[in-house]
Amino acid sequence: MKNALNYFFLPISVLLTLMIFSSFHSKTASLIFPYKQSGLSDRQAAAHLLSRFTYGARPGELDKAVNMGLENWFLQQLKGNLADDSLKLMLKDYDAINLSNTEVLKLFPKNAQVLRMAVKDGIIHKDSIGKVNKKDYHDQILSYMGQKGLKPQAELFRQLINQKILRAAYSNNQMQELLTEFWFNHFNVSITKNSCAEFIPAYERDVIRPNVFGNFEDLVLQTAKSPAMLMYLDNFSSSGTPENVAYPLNQQTQKRTATRLINITDSSERGKLINKLQQIKKNTGLNENYAREVMELHTLGVDGGYTQSDVTQAARILTGWTVYPMGNNYGSQVKGILERIGNDNLEKWGFFHEGDFLFAASRHDTGEKIVLGKRFPENGGYQEGINFLKMLSNHPSAARFISGKIAARFVNDNPSAKLTERMAATFSKTNGNISEILLTMVSSPEFWNKEALREKTKSPFELAISAVRTLNAEIRQPYQLYSWINKMGQKIYYYQAPTGFPDKGKYWINTGSLLNRMNFGLALASQRIPGVLVNLPALNKNREPESANAALVIYSKMIMPERDLSETFSRLSPMLNDPQWQAKIEGEALKYVNPELKEDMAGDEVMSESDKLLPKGKGKVNMVTRQGSPATISMLSQVVGVILGSPEFQRK
Repeated sequence: MKNALNYFFLPISVLLTLMIFSSFHSKTASLIFPYKQSGLSDRQAAAHLLSRFTYGARPGELDKAVNMGLENWFLQQLKGNLADDSLKLMLKDYDAINLSNTEVLKLFPKNAQVLRMAVKDGIIHKDSIGKVNKKDYHDQILSYMGQKGLKPQAELFRQLINQKILRAAYSNNQMQELLTEFWFNHFNVSITKNSCAEFIPAYERDVIRPNVFGNFEDLVLQTAKSPAMLMYLDNFSSSGTPENVAYPLNQQTQKRTATRLINITDSSERGKLINKLQQIKKNTGLNENYAREVMELHTLGVDGGYTQSDVTQAARILTGWTVYPMGNNYGSQVKGILERIGNDNLEKWGFFHEGDFLFAASRHDTGEKIVLGKRFPENGGYQEGINFLKMLSNHPSAARFISGKIAARFVNDNPSAKLTERMAATFSKTNGNISEILLTMVSSPEFWNKEALREKTKSPFELAISAVRTLNAEIRQPYQLYSWINKMGQKIYYYQAPTGFPDKGKYWINTGSLLNRMNFGLALASQRIPGVLVNLPALNKNREPESANAALVIYSKMIMPERDLSETFSRLSPMLNDPQWQAKIEGEALKYVNPELKEDMAGDEVMSESDKLLPKGKGKVNMVTRQGSPATISMLSQVVGVILGSPEFQRK
């Protein structure tokens, strides 16, 4: 009894800690990965698990996962809260990635805006534009920006790219970074669309990354209200037809509101301001882009059972969903009006403001809509958009589509229907909880069977990051890695289509990309990527292999642990001492290509010179090209470079 009373009077914080520990312990005890049914040892299973839920295991990480238990490792990664002090230190100089959207607009203006400012300030005469020497003109603009404390947008995007590479390479929360990439790609926005580009850092930071383990519904709602998505798919400008657009600000209301405006006493000025409030954006009509993609790409899938009529009705529901005015480019005058009126008064008129999102009731279609058989009564306002997106997020078609896409990313390109159905059932039961869906997937036999092992192909980004992680490389200039990733075919943040990068091995594999992958491996291993340092002897405790073949065996096992490498050895061993080894490696590359692609590749054009060359630097490096002769590099660098370019390393 005494013990019971003592427990009852424990501090609340202690009780909460015990409850959390008890819940975690219970889940750990009940979670068993069925890899032994597939004949995998603990180390083989750990290698597979880490290949799918990290960007590549650093030295010692596989042993750590085995020692703590694979289930414990996975649950720890699902929390996404491991300390990342070293990474934070690396990112401290990337000040732009922490700015709000408004701050970004102010500090990184578009070129056209800078030009207007320079003309207004008399730095550049408008009649001289296009007539002045380009260098002089460029220097004038840069000088003006420096005086005003402005920075070019290229610097913003460089910081965005650098931080992504550093997070992927160094974060201890590897699953969080993988899922951030996965969900960003699913809800893709692109720097190529000028109107949304500056909003992408906050989109990834505040909308995607914090929600990757939560409910799918939250991702849908948050992306729908993000300026990046609103601008990318044009919903910011979508408005209802004139007969259905509500204009709640009648003359009496306008007059009453105008008298409340601070420091505005002139009657004509009051009228002008109220008029601007009614037309926050020019009425450009209904835009169906976002409505279509939120059903086809974000939730239901192309076979989700909707019609063109559903798309139109959905677009009507989402009219008035726009960007809250910010900065010189986004209606600073209107922003001032909205702030003076205040959110409370705006809500009385049906408006809704949250962060950088604004529901403009004056541009919303107030009529009745019917989508997927569900009736949305007239005058539903902002809430009908929320109800609609929640309906999509929890629809059975969404459960199947999203589960299938997750399985295709983490199991194999064509996951079994049984696995997808099992995951979809968890989706429906848990309100689309992403962590629970992942647990269902990893607890299923399909994740561990032979159809899953090493059946996924690394994207260029995954290849580059896995290489630097497995070699324990030090990254001092992340953008140098980005240049190679781009060269291998993946320009991160720049994919134009709302589909995002395809997640199929077939997409990444062609003659040119494979040769570039091999060149990347050689460049990395031979220290020819500036600002990316590797110490190959240190990986083998500074013991020098006796021969190239010995180095091949030792370093292949380090770089690709717990795999059957007999075929890799038999393919690569004869090449290492062959003067024509680069031609033979090209032949191996072609063997790796899917048979159905070989015919398509037969007509490939010869690569340009820029595609053949490694970045310039001191010394010579062996390069895999369609023509030319090999130069000399160290034996160990050559061996490791060949391993990184081998077909087996392309798999995960």
